[in-house]
Amino acid sequence: MTFRTKLLFVTSLTVAGAVALVTGAVAVSTRRAFERIDQARREALLNQFRRELDARGEELSRLVEQIAASAAIEQIVSGTAEYDRAQVEARAQSLDFLDVVKPDLTIISSAHWPARFGYKNDWKISPEDWRATQSFLARIPLPEGNAVALVSVRAAPGGEALVAGGRKLNPELLKSLGIAPGMRALLWLAPDDLIDAQGPVANAEKLAPLIAEVKRSGLRSTATVQWTARRSSAEAFLAIPLSQRNQLMGVLLAGTSLEEQIGLESAILWIGIIVGGSGIVIGVLLGWWTTQRVTHPVERLAAGARAVAAGDWSARVEVLSHDEIGELAHAFNQMTGHLVEQRDRAIQAERVAAWRELARRLAHELNNPLFPLQITIENLQRARDRSAAEFDEVFTEATTTLLAELANLKAIVGRFSDFAKMPPPEFERVDVNEIVRSVMKLYAARLSVVLDLTDGALPIAADSDQLRRALGNLVLNAMDAMPDGGTLRVATSKIENAVRISIADTGQGLTPEECERLFTPYYTTKHHGTGLGLAIVQSVVSDHHGKISVVSEPGHGSAFIIELPRELPPEQGERI
Repeated sequence: MTFRTKLLFVTSLTVAGAVALVTGAVAVSTRRAFERIDQARREALLNQFRRELDARGEELSRLVEQIAASAAIEQIVSGTAEYDRAQVEARAQSLDFLDVVKPDLTIISSAHWPARFGYKNDWKISPEDWRATQSFLARIPLPEGNAVALVSVRAAPGGEALVAGGRKLNPELLKSLGIAPGMRALLWLAPDDLIDAQGPVANAEKLAPLIAEVKRSGLRSTATVQWTARRSSAEAFLAIPLSQRNQLMGVLLAGTSLEEQIGLESAILWIGIIVGGSGIVIGVLLGWWTTQRVTHPVERLAAGARAVAAGDWSARVEVLSHDEIGELAHAFNQMTGHLVEQRDRAIQAERVAAWRELARRLAHELNNPLFPLQITIENLQRARDRSAAEFDEVFTEATTTLLAELANLKAIVGRFSDFAKMPPPEFERVDVNEIVRSVMKLYAARLSVVLDLTDGALPIAADSDQLRRALGNLVLNAMDAMPDGGTLRVATSKIENAVRISIADTGQGLTPEECERLFTPYYTTKHHGTGLGLAIVQSVVSDHHGKISVVSEPGHGSAFIIELPRELPPEQGERI
């Protein structure tokens, strides 16, 4: 992944992440704010319901107390009124229930169930209830079932009877509540009546689990109900138990519509998506502009560095700004300028050093045969001064010495000339294994040779004469490293697109410092020689586009490894 792509990716991800984080935080804060507001509204609704229930209870208590003190009740108790007189009084006072009972709760007259005359009242009227409070909730039995009512009980004058009157909990009670927009109150009454201000509630079964939880625990509970497939139809409910003496009479449900909250969250989400998308586009444009300002100069610097690495030390980078990138380009240009100057100085110094070393080596090599030549000529001069007979004898011996030393001088000059004028290789198809066998035959009689050649032919493009000369120099070098004899192991193998030749001896080995300088011209570890043998080997291998290395440890012999390409570069392959 390029720097430009990374920068664009990071910029876009940062913008999108920031927008997502803000959107999520706003959505969560909004939801919590709605929940706090809804909780406060539900509590307000609950308090209002209780106040309304208390107000109705006070009104009911006053009304029942008036009825208990009326002449009609006195007539009912004395038996001078009809048995259904309670119905007339109940209708007159708009009561749903009215029972006149004896102190032992035997019914004297019942407005809502006249046939129960003489039966025991089963409203579960407890003296603790009606004496402690003006009104209370009670479950009233009816011919068709039970009903929950707000009940008040008062004693008739003289204490000969009790008057119990009540009104059903009905939608009118819920209508009287001042409910805030988006809220509604529902009332569940035993056994299975669920009403709101308009009457019975549709799809009441969806609230059954919440009511069952309140009935089970006897505590407040909350739930969210989604009435239709639309998310905006969801409604949050707080269910509050209505109990009397630990007996559940009903459940008040305060519902809050989540349509506004869901709509606002959806709007926040879409705003976040739009802002995030816009931010990503802006981030991409900003990243693109930034990369144009950063990556293009860096790419030019990289191209300049590659040109320098390829050998073009005169490469320069155009300075287009005065910021840090411009300073970097200016520093690069200064560096390449200094490199060119240093290269020129290094080349000049190397040339001077090479000529000095060549002169020193040549002087050293030529000085060795010059001394015998000087002694021989001096002997000839002394012999001539003594006698003619002695001169003839010395002359014959001296000329032999002179010719030998002159031949030595000629050989020295020839070796230096060969190194200075290495001819370019003449490439042809050759078999490496065959060349190795032919070279080893020449030295098989002088040392122990072990061949480990790969099976079959090993063809490459090479100059067979130069390759034989290089291998011969390595064998001679190995023989010098094993003056007391040893084993020379020669192996060939294939490696990818190259051929490997290994020549290992069992000589005294080399130190790491000697291994580093071994291929330097005129460097030698021997007491004789010019130090050009391994330099010539390296030159041959280099001309064949290969490489040579040495692996050695003192006392463990040395191994020279040559790797030659199996195919030539295109420009030289055309000459085969």
